[in-house]
Amino acid sequence: MTCEDVRPRLLDYQRARLPDRARDDVRAHLETCADCTRAAAVEQELSSLLEERLPVHPASHALKQRLAEQWRTTAPDRSWWSRWRPTFVPALAVASLIVVATPLLYYERTTSRLAAERNGMVAEAVNDHLRVLTSQHPLDVESTDVHQVKPWFEGRLDFAPPVSFGGDADFPLKGGAVGYFRDRKAALFFFTRRLHPITLLVVRAEGLPWPQPDTTGFHTTTDRGFTVMMWRTPDLGYALISDVDSRDLQNLATRVRPR
Repeated sequence: MTCEDVRPRLLDYQRARLPDRARDDVRAHLETCADCTRAAAVEQELSSLLEERLPVHPASHALKQRLAEQWRTTAPDRSWWSRWRPTFVPALAVASLIVVATPLLYYERTTSRLAAERNGMVAEAVNDHLRVLTSQHPLDVESTDVHQVKPWFEGRLDFAPPVSFGGDADFPLKGGAVGYFRDRKAALFFFTRRLHPITLLVVRAEGLPWPQPDTTGFHTTTDRGFTVMMWRTPDLGYALISDVDSRDLQNLATRVRPR
C-alpha cells in the first residue's frame, strides 16, 4: 500500500474494522513509513481526546420514575408536548451541547494535527543534518565560493536557490549538495562555526505546514540537542540546523535570509 492508500484506513485499522488482508497490509506499511506512523499516532490521540471530551449524561432516578409513570397511565387531556416533554428536554439539552462542542473539538483536532506535522518537519530537518554528519562524502561540490556552488545546482533542481551569502570569517562556506526534504528535492549548503557544522536547507515551500515566525522573523526550536531555525518566502522555505548557540545561528540566518 502507498501512503494515499493507508491514510484513509487508519481509523478503521485502529478500531479493528479492516479485513485481515487489509489490516496486514496497513501494518506492514506502518512498519516502514515514518510519516504514516506519526499520522497514526495523531489519529489515535485525537480519537482518545474525542472520547474523553464528549459529554455523557445518564438519566436521573427521578426521570426514570416519571417515564415509568407515564407508561402506566394515560392522560387523554394532556397535550403531545406535555407527555413527551420530560423525554425531549434532556435530549435537546445534550444535542445543544454537542452543537456547541463540535466546532471546539474540530478546532482542537485540526490544531493538534498541524502541530504534529510541524514537529515532523523539524524532526526531518534534524535527520537531514544528521545524514550530513554521518556521511563519508557529504559534499557534492566543495568550494568556499558561493558563485561556484550555486551554478552547480542548475539542472539538478527545479528551482534556483537564491542564497547570496558566500560565507565569511565567522561562518565559512564549505560547499553544497542535493538532498531530500519530505517529498521533494532540496539544496543543501554547508557552513561551519568554529568546529560546529551548520546545514542550510532550501526547498520549495508550497504544500508544507511551515511554522509561524516569532518577532525575530524566524521560528526557532530545538530537537535532540540541535537548534532549528525556519522561515519561508512566498516560493521557498529555509531551515538552518546546528548545535551552535542559538544566537550564532540567528546571526547566520540574518545574513542568509534574502532581502
